[in-house]
Amino acid sequence: MSLFYQIINSPIGDICIATDGQFLRIVTPVTGWNRAKKKFDNIIEKTNPLLDLTHLQLDEYFAKKRKEFDIPLLLEGTPFQKSVWNALLKIPYGQTICYAQQADNIGNPYALRAVGGANGKNPISIIVPCHRVIGKSGKLTGYASGLDTKSYLLNLENSAKICLKSDIIS
Repeated sequence: MSLFYQIINSPIGDICIATDGQFLRIVTPVTGWNRAKKKFDNIIEKTNPLLDLTHLQLDEYFAKKRKEFDIPLLLEGTPFQKSVWNALLKIPYGQTICYAQQADNIGNPYALRAVGGANGKNPISIIVPCHRVIGKSGKLTGYASGLDTKSYLLNLENSAKICLKSDIIS
């Protein structure tokens, strides 16, 4: 399967966005690109209308002009991962939940670590907002793109529970 991608600039650094031509498949900082692209045979750096739309909507998000994305997504993973990622899509802009709430939301209240692991493998960051999941104490814990990035995104959204750098747990 062919994958078309672009690298775009953003306030959190360069981001790689990729599509199969029909669905958005990947949104990741360039540091995660090598891991994300491994399952595809043919990778082509080339724009297309879906990548242009994704770029536009991400620019609007970072400019605080967009709170919801309207892009066709394809989330590939285990049934459990898909349930976790679909639950992320239900967290409203500017709000946070803790991992225990996310586990409850998928009907598996004891799967805290598994939920965290699935969030870490989210292939479409920002748009599938795993940054909106924080520790039960309200502090930042775990984020594949780094806790500084997670803090930036939450502050961008003016989250009700804004976590400061001093609140970050390593």
